[in-house]
This record gives sequence, C-alpha cells and structure tokens, in this order.
Amino acid sequence: MGSHFRSYIWDPVLILSQIVLMQCIYYSFLGLWLAVVDSLVQTNRSLDQIFSYEVLGLATMQGRLSMMAFILNSLTCALGLLFFIRRGKQCLDFTITVHFFHMMGCWLYNAHLPAALSWWLVNVACMALMAVIGEYLCMRTELRAIPVNSGPKSNL
Repeated sequence: MGSHFRSYIWDPVLILSQIVLMQCIYYSFLGLWLAVVDSLVQTNRSLDQIFSYEVLGLATMQGRLSMMAFILNSLTCALGLLFFIRRGKQCLDFTITVHFFHMMGCWLYNAHLPAALSWWLVNVACMALMAVIGEYLCMRTELRAIPVNSGPKSNL
C-alpha cells in the first residue's frame, strides 16, 4: 500500500540509456586520457591504442602510458557511476557491462579474441578499480543522513 524507499521499477529504457551513457563516458574519457598521455611523449594517436591488445604492455613506454590511461579512465568512469547510476548495488553490473562491450569491440577490431595476458590483466584491474571506487562513492551518498526537519520548531 505505502511507497517503499527507493523501490525498484523495471524500466528497460532507463537501463539501456544508462548503458549507452556509460559507454560514451568510457570511450570519451579514454580518448581524452590517451590524448593527454600522447601529448606528453609526442606519439601518434590511433584506434590501436584503444582496441588493439598488443599496445598494452610493460615492454614499451607507449604500452606503459596506455596502461596508465586505462587506469585513469577507471577512476573517471567511477565518477560516471556516481553521477549517472547512483546505486551502489548496480555499479558492478554496469562496470562489467562496459568492459564486456569493450571486449566485444576489441574482438571485432582485431578479428579475434584478445590473447595477450597484459590486456586481460589491465582490464580486470580496471574493472576492479571502477567497481570498487564507484560502489564506495555511491554508498557514501546513499548512507547520508536524511534530514527530518519538516518545519519550524515551536517553543512549548
């Protein structure tokens, strides 16, 4: 009968729009971080930095900088979870969804599933960072005290 606090209503349009928004945030900020990193060392920008699994690695300077951009992107995507998802329970779901679609994009770009161990390690670390930090930030806002002041106090 009464309304429940934060009752969950199935809204597929909202969920799909949140998925699209998080993918846009992921690729926009990844591109921004890669551009910043590339400008520091004056390297050429290409889609290989985003989708090719051979670029990520500890052997080359470009690989280490690309890994740093992916990690920084996880932090900015965690802020995206805070501002647009706003539910701690859904942070892991959206994090895995974003990285799953990124894996599918890498699979299509390379014409085969990524085989480099460094690619898998970086993406698992980025998933963990994004989910944990996003959940922490969302839980902090969910656990804020709810103000109960409804009107002026009366002196009795």
